[in-house]
Amino acid sequence: MRSLVVAVFVLLLCSTSSLAGDWKKHVVHEGEHCNAVVGGDFTGDGKVDVISNSGGKTRLFVGPSWTEYVIDETPGHSFIHAESFDVDGDGDLDFIGARYQPGLVVWLECPADPTAGPWTPRVVDQEINGIHGLLKGDINGDGKIDLLANSAQPVGPFPNSGAWLEVPKDPHSAKSWIRHIFANKDAPGLSHYLGVGDVNGDGRVDIAMGAKGGPQDTSGMGEWFTWWEAGPDPAQPFTKHELPGPHPGATNIQQADVDGDGDTDFIATRGHGHGVLWFENPGKADGVWRTHDINPLLQFPHCLQVLDMDGDGDIDAATCAYGSEVAAWFENDGHGTFTTHVVATGQRAYDIRALDMDRDGDIDLLIAGQQSKNVTWYENPCK
Repeated sequence: MRSLVVAVFVLLLCSTSSLAGDWKKHVVHEGEHCNAVVGGDFTGDGKVDVISNSGGKTRLFVGPSWTEYVIDETPGHSFIHAESFDVDGDGDLDFIGARYQPGLVVWLECPADPTAGPWTPRVVDQEINGIHGLLKGDINGDGKIDLLANSAQPVGPFPNSGAWLEVPKDPHSAKSWIRHIFANKDAPGLSHYLGVGDVNGDGRVDIAMGAKGGPQDTSGMGEWFTWWEAGPDPAQPFTKHELPGPHPGATNIQQADVDGDGDTDFIATRGHGHGVLWFENPGKADGVWRTHDINPLLQFPHCLQVLDMDGDGDIDAATCAYGSEVAAWFENDGHGTFTTHVVATGQRAYDIRALDMDRDGDIDLLIAGQQSKNVTWYENPCK
């Protein structure tokens, strides 16, 4: 019965959208429930590698053959989300993973030979709790990458909060990173993922989040998308601004100029509900943010990438909806009207990354298949 429902949904979706060619599926790993995946050149050979976490193990898959190396199997290191950047400034990419509850963020140091054995794990933070999303960005404008994480659970020293974490001078010896709380107990409702970008044009980096609400939300205060405005001192809590709602199942939100008018809008997904949408910045007009559907049909689009997918100069988006079992990207006409392009069916995901996996000059999609129990990437058919 479920297969019939999915088939009917896909038929309906495709009847109102265009297909942008056949995206070729490549399997990196399969057989285990996987929430988090990142891609990058971890081995320094100029080719894209993949790191994912599943079955209590963090694995490096060296591309393009996807030879597997277990780089961490520390008990308790089951990660719901991940990031990667050069934490210690030694010229290679390191891996950062987050456990939901009890909260834990760790970074794994990439060694001189990434395939030779375990990577050394070190604590980033273990006091924020309910960490569902990680995101990198320069929050204080010092030219160095910081890490954002939410603290979604209503318990612990930072309940219903959000934090950005500054890399210490010596991350090898520090017991934890420098924590700054931008959302101080004003983010109830089980927040999920984060977005960064200057929303109001003051030159400061603002932060956005979504919170799913629903039966697990004992506060009854979820189902929202919100952005927090940075002040002169980014180490102090930011000012909260709610976007129009409610949005049952709200999860992902990212900043971007969607309609090409020069100000910052938001693209968002209701990853525990239905739909991909965008919020139009009112600019200097009437001050009212307006909500526009991108695709209202997708069920549980629990991941989001926002970037120029087709190289035409405007902002597109991509997701994989685990309820609909559809991976798709959304082509922007430059003015905020989107066309849905189906990338794959039968794929159920929690995480998606957009990057050039085969170094052929176009953007591919890398997916952590949670309920599909796989890690796959889909090759862009553009030539």
